Amino acid sequence: MIPRYSRPEMTRIWEPENRFRIWFEIEAHACDALAELGVVPKEAAAEIWAKGKWEIARIDEIERETKHDVIAFLTNLAEHVGPSARFVHQGMTSSDVLDTCLAVQLKQATDLLLADLDQVLAALKKRAFEYKLTPTMGRSHGIHAEPTTFGLKLAGHYAAFDRAKQRLIAAREEIATCAISGAVGTFANIDPRVEAHVAAKLGLKVEPVSTQVIPRDRHAMFFAVLGVIASSIENLATETRHLQRSEVREAEEFFSPGQKGSSAMPHKRNPVLSENLTGLARVVRAAVTPALENVTLWHERDISHSSVERVFGPDATIALDFALMRLAGLVDKLIVYPEDMQKNLDRYGGLVHSQRVLLALTQAGMTREEAYQAVQRNAMKVWLEGADFLTELKKDKAVTDRLPLAQLEECFDLGYHTKNVDAIFKRVFG
Repeated sequence: MIPRYSRPEMTRIWEPENRFRIWFEIEAHACDALAELGVVPKEAAAEIWAKGKWEIARIDEIERETKHDVIAFLTNLAEHVGPSARFVHQGMTSSDVLDTCLAVQLKQATDLLLADLDQVLAALKKRAFEYKLTPTMGRSHGIHAEPTTFGLKLAGHYAAFDRAKQRLIAAREEIATCAISGAVGTFANIDPRVEAHVAAKLGLKVEPVSTQVIPRDRHAMFFAVLGVIASSIENLATETRHLQRSEVREAEEFFSPGQKGSSAMPHKRNPVLSENLTGLARVVRAAVTPALENVTLWHERDISHSSVERVFGPDATIALDFALMRLAGLVDKLIVYPEDMQKNLDRYGGLVHSQRVLLALTQAGMTREEAYQAVQRNAMKVWLEGADFLTELKKDKAVTDRLPLAQLEECFDLGYHTKNVDAIFKRVFG
């Protein structure tokens, strides 16, 4: 991932130094277990820990000749360890190291993503309660529907990211497995107790049945969860973009002193963060289909999955980490305009109360079809002529014969639409 959309905490997980450190720990822990089983001298296992070193440049140099990254690492490690290095990698295959390392890296990445989600949730909760009862226009198909509150909008997004957190916790549990089972997963040349020891030391579970690799349905699930989180980010970003449109202007991204919106038009205040988040969401979701396709491998293993994961493992987690932190900041600093929300509520002469009038007429004895026609014919005058909805209803004898004026006016009470906000908040926030 390019530095522009990367945070150092996440990129460090995917840098060579961290990868080789994990490789070394896998090999050294395996030697400890083999020593306990009497396969490797205990002195040799201790020496591997004491002398184990590597140089990234030297590994790269060896790999240019061997065309094999694990062999290059083991060769460089042996240059430091000496004769005891012959006990390293006993009965193991490269995927034992690569797949177990990937599990550790994805677990590390997930811990950061969970912390990111906590920041998004905290920002959404704070702003949801701040605007809990702030009335705003609810829209369906982009058209005015009925009133809601801005706090309820944010509460809905909070609930989505809370679900995302629970899914990510489950994905972390599923991806965190260890395989030290040999060339085709039969433990022919290494004792299963070695796998159990390494797994415990690295905070992983053992993979119940591995071939040469950990089954890729686990990885497919993991990246699918990242894709869903990315879609929730885009959903909130798209809402922000719509609310910032000049014709709406109910909320907008914070615009800092000295910030410029356009090289040509000095007046511009653009939703650049939300647009950026929309694009990053696409990058994260791009990993989902290849991850699903990686589930299918030839027999006990081929390497068609490997190149995919080397690209998307870092890119998807780095992009999502950056996006979540950007989203948390966007929500925390979001500028909200309650006055413009009210203006938009009032823009179409009370049309937003049409359903309440419809229901009142049916309660008063009209058939639903008659009530719908009566309300709609007056509503169309508002849309087409700019009339006032309540005024037109009061002039319609079919309506006033059923509803006294006081009851009709009561149908236009905005508070009617917010009476259950507390109950919904209790469902979301407890």
